[in-house]
This record gives sequence, structure tokens and C-alpha cells, in this order.
Amino acid sequence: MDRVLSTFWQLLVPGLEVLLIAFFAYYLIAFFWNTRAKDLTFGLFALFVIYLLSGWFNFTVLNQLLQNMINLSFMALIILFQPEIRLALSKFSVRGRGGKDFPDFDLFLTNLCNAIYFLADRRIGALVVLENQDTLEEYASTAVRIDAKFTPELLESIFMTTTPIHDGGVVIRGDRLLSAATILPLAAEESSQLFRSMGTRHRAALGISQETDAVTIVVSEETGKVSIAKDGIMTRSIKADRFKEILRSIFRPDSNETGGSLTFLERVKAWSQ
Repeated sequence: MDRVLSTFWQLLVPGLEVLLIAFFAYYLIAFFWNTRAKDLTFGLFALFVIYLLSGWFNFTVLNQLLQNMINLSFMALIILFQPEIRLALSKFSVRGRGGKDFPDFDLFLTNLCNAIYFLADRRIGALVVLENQDTLEEYASTAVRIDAKFTPELLESIFMTTTPIHDGGVVIRGDRLLSAATILPLAAEESSQLFRSMGTRHRAALGISQETDAVTIVVSEETGKVSIAKDGIMTRSIKADRFKEILRSIFRPDSNETGGSLTFLERVKAWSQ
């Protein structure tokens, strides 16, 4: 019996090892696919293939040079792509999606929608960040602290151009407005989501969505159009009738017909059909 178990275990271990390697490879490729690191990832892969071929054909000098380059490349990657690596590790978690775990989520969503499209109709620029599972305390702590229950009137008054705190973003945690005039990181210039027509608000919305799992809402001052950014992807010109459905699918996926396993981009495409 022990011999059978030992043989079974010897056969099982390589299979588990292959599955784990495949899982990590898939996770890394899926994460970096829509980031500035995608092209560099392909370049490193090509370099690694050439390195293997140089060893196969016994090109000693070339093999040694490539080995040194690969060793230095991994050190450079850790330095250059520290934000992306930190985000990848923070998302690699076994916890479930917490969503907005307060009782009046639907009321909050309705009030938020009314406030956003009130500003949009009047072409008043706005930047609203909804905290998800990654904490935004480091950004809120350096801004103008509000820490008040969210109301449409409060949000609208903050972004009126006559107020001294209308610049920057607003951070919302649950149904409480944490801070105003919040300075957010701008998206990297290499991001494929950037367009010349984008202003500072849109770049900041993309930037914070690249570094955290927050959902960011932008109202364009020039066009009055509403955009939503998540996971480094921005969807623009969202109509009011789709706004609540998209946010509900993100924070309450179990109650939405699109399901909780879809990505943000897949949800947006589903609502657009």
C-alpha cells in the first residue's frame, strides 16, 4: 500500500508543479497585458529564447553575455515597474470581493448618479474615486479631510468652481466622503489608454486605477461626458442609464446578471450591447 501511495505521489507532484507554473504564468501575462510592461515582457521573452538557443548551439560568448543581461534585466524590472509589481501582488489575494458592504448601497448609487449627471449637464469638471478593497488612506490623509456622510449636495458643492477645494479628486469610502482636493498619481505616459485630448483629471483617474483597485469617475469640463476608469482601463461617454448598472456590476456582482467573474472591460461591453 505504501509503495502504491509513493508511486501515486511521485506522479502527482510533477503534475501539480506544472499546474502551478501555468497558473503563475497566466496570471502574470493577464495582468501585464494592458500595461506599459507588455512590450518589455515580450522583449525579455525573446531574449530568453535566444539565450536558450545560444546554449543549445554552444555559442559560449553570446550565452555568457545574454546570461549577464538577463540577470541585470530582472533587477532593473523590479526598480522600473515597482508600482505594477506592487499592484499585481496586492491583487493576488484569496479574499472575496467585498463590495460596498453597507445597507443603503442602492440609495447611495442613485444619489451618486444624480450628482454626477447634475455636474455633467452643467459641464462642471469632477473627479470621484470610490474606494474598493485597496485602502486609499495614504491619498486621503494628505488632502482636505471631510469625513462626512455622502450627499449629492455635498459632492456638487465641492466641485463648484467658486470653492477653493474643487481641484483634485474626492475620495469616497462606503457611504462617507473622506476627502476633497486629493492629489492622485498621473497615468504613465506609456499607457495605451492615454489620448492627447485627455486632461489632468482623466490622467489622474487612470493613474489611481493602475495603482489600486479603486473605481474612478470623471466628468469632463469641456464636453460634460462621464467616464469610468478601473484596472487601468477607461471607458468614456457613459450614459446615465448605464452608469448605475456598471457600478453595481463592480461592487455587487452577485446581484447582476453579468456575473462576478467578468472583467471591468467585459462588463462594460456587456452593458453596451
